[in-house]
Amino acid sequence: MFLASKHCKNQSRTMISFSCSASPKLTSILALLLILVTMIQVNGQSPPGFISIDCGWENSSAYLNGALNIVYSSDVWFVEGGQNHQISPEFIEDAFNGQQKTLRSFPGGSRNCYTLPSTAGKKYLLRAMFTYGNYDRLNKTLDGSLFLFGLHIGVNFWEAVNLTNWDPSVTVFKEVLTVAPSNSVSFCLINFGSGIPFISSLELRPLQDTMYPFVNTSVSVSYFKRCRFGNITDPITRYPVDDYDRFWESCTFTSYPFINLNTNKNVGSLPGNNDFNVPSAILQQTSTLDTNYSRFSINVASAYNKDALSLQLLPIFHFTEINGSNPNRRFDIFSTGEVLFQGFSPSPLQVDSMYKSGQFLQKGDTFFTLDKTPGSSLPPLINAFEVYSLVQMENLTTDFNDVYNIKQIKTHYNLARTSWNGDPCWPREYSWEGLTCDYSKSNQNPRIVTLNLSTSGLGGRFAILLMNMMSLENFNLSNNKIDGPIPYYILQRVQAGLLDLR
Repeated sequence: MFLASKHCKNQSRTMISFSCSASPKLTSILALLLILVTMIQVNGQSPPGFISIDCGWENSSAYLNGALNIVYSSDVWFVEGGQNHQISPEFIEDAFNGQQKTLRSFPGGSRNCYTLPSTAGKKYLLRAMFTYGNYDRLNKTLDGSLFLFGLHIGVNFWEAVNLTNWDPSVTVFKEVLTVAPSNSVSFCLINFGSGIPFISSLELRPLQDTMYPFVNTSVSVSYFKRCRFGNITDPITRYPVDDYDRFWESCTFTSYPFINLNTNKNVGSLPGNNDFNVPSAILQQTSTLDTNYSRFSINVASAYNKDALSLQLLPIFHFTEINGSNPNRRFDIFSTGEVLFQGFSPSPLQVDSMYKSGQFLQKGDTFFTLDKTPGSSLPPLINAFEVYSLVQMENLTTDFNDVYNIKQIKTHYNLARTSWNGDPCWPREYSWEGLTCDYSKSNQNPRIVTLNLSTSGLGGRFAILLMNMMSLENFNLSNNKIDGPIPYYILQRVQAGLLDLR
């Protein structure tokens, strides 16, 4: 099913332009299509593994969104802190789905994190959506001041959300493909001091292990553009057409010399090619040119808050021949004048997914040209197209056992420190208050070596879990009301000066 809404856009406002060229005997023609990214309404059956969160939803019970046919739950189980809000009444009716009517803002703390259950080593698509909707009645997106906050995936910077001069009614989205480092995926909003971070909805979708083979524990990729071609009337296609709930934007040509083709026949994958699992319905339509024309270009331009100089892009082209007359079609594929693939011929009713594995382009602004080879009878075609930007996963999370134990201690003493969310040690500037971490071994996970909980209003029995933190060299629980028996081996540590219980 294909549904659309004019009220949702990709944050980058990435622009794609298409041009085509005639054969030398004809006069050159330029056809330009400028697409500002639009977004979506959603429809689908919620399959196993989908986590769908309505941020700011105050009812603790999950509910079925009838328009989407996907079960959503409150974010209260996934995050600490923050404040619930509803967007301004004048934007309620036009909100593109129910999840954009409420949000959670984070006026306190420099980092606030959601923790989503996952399977360690599994690949996921994570999508965050933001609808300001003038919830605070301050018109912050249109008051002329900078409205910018950051996003982290785990302990690594992912991208910024820039809502400066942004229409408050419009929903924007961010999407990343990543590998879960443990039994949870952490997503954090970072306060840059230029506007209060907030979020409207958060979605986690499992991917097959064979998909996107360039994504691994050290490399994630952020959505830059994902297009389907042909005669598509709706701006976005997603689940249930796509089992993995990817958003496919419609890049439709309606003017000469472009021609849109389609077939009702199933389009399969080449043997052993499970890298992307593009839905057959996406591949059953394609765009090509009148036979008097030989080439067209796709111009991918960064815009708004995208820094073209720092971006590294990976394009993926999806082709299949749906012309049933066994045509002679062969073309070259260029990136800003440099050859990517030479003499390519699409397979009949089987998808060829063309990309340079692990080779990210060092330019955020680039164009791709599909050019008919001299011996080809027909011009190039394209069915679908994806572009991702590189997200380096360079920082290591805190040692798993240390994380587990410090979180158990947090629960034991009911600690409510603002900074105690997300990873305890990384990034360093957001490490938890009262902890000292050891970063000396650059290729190993940092360890917690000191813990200072003095004068923290703690009560109850001594947390034996402290003794499970084998890297802990010193901890301070002085000036609290710790009672109950203290094991002898702990008293030995007190006598040795490693533990302060005064």
